[in-house]
Amino acid sequence: MNEAGPTPTRISGRALADLLGVHERTIRDLAGDGYIVKLGKGVYDRDASIRAYCTRLREIAAGRGGESGVATLTAERARLAREQADERAMKNAAQRGDMVPAADVKARWQAILVGVRSRILAVPSRVRMRAPHLTLAEIEIVDSEIREALEEAANG
Repeated sequence: MNEAGPTPTRISGRALADLLGVHERTIRDLAGDGYIVKLGKGVYDRDASIRAYCTRLREIAAGRGGESGVATLTAERARLAREQADERAMKNAAQRGDMVPAADVKARWQAILVGVRSRILAVPSRVRMRAPHLTLAEIEIVDSEIREALEEAANG
């Protein structure tokens, strides 16, 4: 028996790619990164490569899959933490009364603007009472200008 260990089972890059379900280029990339055991040009140690590849997959699944995998996982965890912190901050602000629902704000502003519109539309009548020397045509001009201004404001 060989004391150096079992003799490696040699396999071609194409056969290893087929076995692992990846492209042959992926095998070369993984070998370059140390995840596949290369014996020579286009020849790999089948058993050691499969073990190393499986180890890599377990590391990726556990969030330890190399720099890019860790960076992506870290970024996603940071994003989740920010979202959770924002959600908590909004709940706290709502409980303190610092925030009100958008529907409540909208309803309040609509009520305010309806009141402003009513008061502005009443201006021509009040002007007519305070300035009786103005003709009906002049009051209608004021009324028309006010309505046109309100229409422009409503249409942005």
